[in-house]
Amino acid sequence: QVQLVESGGGLVQPGGSLRLSCAASVSFFSIFAMRWHRQAPGKQRELVAAFTSAGNTNYADSVKGRFTISRGYAQNTVYLRMNSLKPEDTAVYYCNFRARLIENSDPRDYWGQGTPVTVSS
Repeated sequence: QVQLVESGGGLVQPGGSLRLSCAASVSFFSIFAMRWHRQAPGKQRELVAAFTSAGNTNYADSVKGRFTISRGYAQNTVYLRMNSLKPEDTAVYYCNFRARLIENSDPRDYWGQGTPVTVSS
C-alpha cells in the first residue's frame, strides 16, 4: 500500500521558519508532479506549491518569495521550506504526488495524512 508520510509541522512564532518533509513508501515508476496543499480551519484546501516532472515550480501568490518546494536526493521525497511565516499560514499541510506506480498503470493522485502548522505568538 502506498503511503506518503509528512513531517516537520509544529508551532512556530510569526516570522519563523519550518521545513516540511514528505516521503513516499514506494518508488514510483514515474512522478508527474509533487505538490503541497494546505487547509485552514473552515476553509477549502488550496494548492500552495508544486514541482513538476519538467523541473518547474509553481507557488500560490500568498506564499511566493517565502516558501520553496524542492525534491530530495531520494526521488520519492519532497520538501517545503517555509520562511517568514504568518498567522494566516496556519493550516494542515498535505503532500500529494501525481504518479504512475508501475509501468502501464494509470496515473493517479496519492495523498499524505497531513501535518499541522500553527503560527502564533
